[in-house]
Amino acid sequence: MRVQLVTMPWHPIDLPSLQVGLLHRLVRQARPADEVTEFHGSLRWAEFLLERSAGRLRPGDYVAVGSDSIFHGLGDWVFSGALYDDPDWGTARLRDYAAARDVFIDTALDMRPYAAGFVAACATEVLATRPDVVGFTTTFMQNVSSLALARELKRRRPELTVVFGGSNCDGPMGHALHRNHRFVDHVVRGEAEYALPALLRHLDEGTRPVDVPGLCWWDGELSRANTETRRTVAPADIPSPDYDDWQAALEASPVLEYVHPKLVVEGARGCWWGEKHHCTFCGLNGSSMAFRAKPGQRLWEEIDRLVRRHRLLDVVTVDNIIDMAYFRDFLPRVVESGWDLRLHYEVKSNLTRDQLRLLGESGTVHIQPGIESLGSRVLDLMDKGVTGARNIRTLRECENHALTCSWNLLYGFPGESAEDYDPVIDQIPALVHLQPPSGAHRIQLERFSPHFTDPGLGFGKRRPAEMYQHVYDLPEDELADLVYLFDSEDAGIAGRVERRLKEAVAQWRAGHPHSRLLFEEDGEDLLVHDRRHDRPHTTHRLTGWAAAALRRLEEGRTESALHRLLTDDGHEVSAAELGEWVRHAFRLGLLFRDGLTYVSLPTWDAPVRMPDGAAVAG
Repeated sequence: MRVQLVTMPWHPIDLPSLQVGLLHRLVRQARPADEVTEFHGSLRWAEFLLERSAGRLRPGDYVAVGSDSIFHGLGDWVFSGALYDDPDWGTARLRDYAAARDVFIDTALDMRPYAAGFVAACATEVLATRPDVVGFTTTFMQNVSSLALARELKRRRPELTVVFGGSNCDGPMGHALHRNHRFVDHVVRGEAEYALPALLRHLDEGTRPVDVPGLCWWDGELSRANTETRRTVAPADIPSPDYDDWQAALEASPVLEYVHPKLVVEGARGCWWGEKHHCTFCGLNGSSMAFRAKPGQRLWEEIDRLVRRHRLLDVVTVDNIIDMAYFRDFLPRVVESGWDLRLHYEVKSNLTRDQLRLLGESGTVHIQPGIESLGSRVLDLMDKGVTGARNIRTLRECENHALTCSWNLLYGFPGESAEDYDPVIDQIPALVHLQPPSGAHRIQLERFSPHFTDPGLGFGKRRPAEMYQHVYDLPEDELADLVYLFDSEDAGIAGRVERRLKEAVAQWRAGHPHSRLLFEEDGEDLLVHDRRHDRPHTTHRLTGWAAAALRRLEEGRTESALHRLLTDDGHEVSAAELGEWVRHAFRLGLLFRDGLTYVSLPTWDAPVRMPDGAAVAG
């Protein structure tokens, strides 16, 4: 059997497809007689645009439409005309949508005329390998481009078997995708390691796949959806990805000069925090929340093999959350290896100073710690399990250990109020030396999140997000099963407080590149050099118990706890005197206050910074 694995736009062009890499290895291991090939449609699309536009539409434009516009559906819309055989399909609705939200759509409009020709070229290239089965992986905005190509493949070769899988096919989404697109023969819902080999056996034998858990298939003209399984794939059964075809395609591509390629690895699946406390807004891990992780030794061997084979040092992990055991059995191995790796990791924001230091020492340069808010009550509404003070400590320690920290400031939670935000907004100017969020964003209702599954949490009314109206030509009741994002009534803050929050975050982002608040030891004294944006430059000298107090507050403490510690350390200071000093330091912006807890803000290091947006691809 010839199996062609396909990843279509808008997969990031600087990364191999982990899904394709895993499935390639899986099929070769399970069915060694099969011939497996790959089609990297995302890379092909970037090449196609570059060539057909005579260099006007470049890989940076690909990123702007495919990644930066994900919550407006621009990437899917680019291919909707090809799917529905109408170059103008959805254009009027998109223009109305963009005008109402001040969304820039010119680049997407420029790309749309190339989509149909690209799909036709893809079909010719895929069919040239004479596949028996074409398997598409679809996540985020890969649905419409994949559907458009699948439709064209079946038009040209009706006997071809088309299979879809990936995150966009989880749960009811997979069945809706199947029943609304007759040219899709099968949809694998959930993890594919067990399901795909079972399906291929049925195709070989010509039997009905009634026993493949979660699979959608056609029984005549009726779309069947087998019951999904609760069984998850064991780490031992997750193969190591094969990226040889991807690297060959990239190295032969004119796009190579525009990107900085990275490797992708997977250490764990699921979320150990979500198993106990599912964050209320999070829809990740829809049908597979159960946390599983490869042993640290195996993960290191996998990374070592991939780095040696592909000669790439940037490694992106796709784990939703780091396995805490990796601080014992994986990261120390990375440190000991001597490899000059640059790791990217998602972590929880309550890591200790020592754990963040180990991340830095291991070569981790970029983390996503899921900070989400700096107010403890809002974090409680999210069920995040951390405090605002702890999140500030994480931001500060990222500076100390040269960790780039990506995070969003979210709002719009049922039950939040102005009183939860005003104290935080008032303190944002003092935080300008710490890494800012990407922006302040109102949460959107995500399928599989507690907000979605339990209307009692505050979002009783919901409908498919409006952006899907310019993406799919389907009735709303089918969209309700197909899509991931939903619109609902706004909750939480609005008006004055919402405007204040957005303005404060914008000023934080603007002032951060040239702001510093640095500790320096001068004998027994402690100096704090204040070089923050929009403040007079000054240096504070702290002596005796005041210097000790500011150091003690690096861990975050209440006044009473701080007084006990200073007294135990032999410092003679009254509670009243200490309280006056704390309030003075707070007014100077040297402390962050979260309820009764204070956290010191100066850092011991200040990494090199780039102006906001300076690192965008060309």
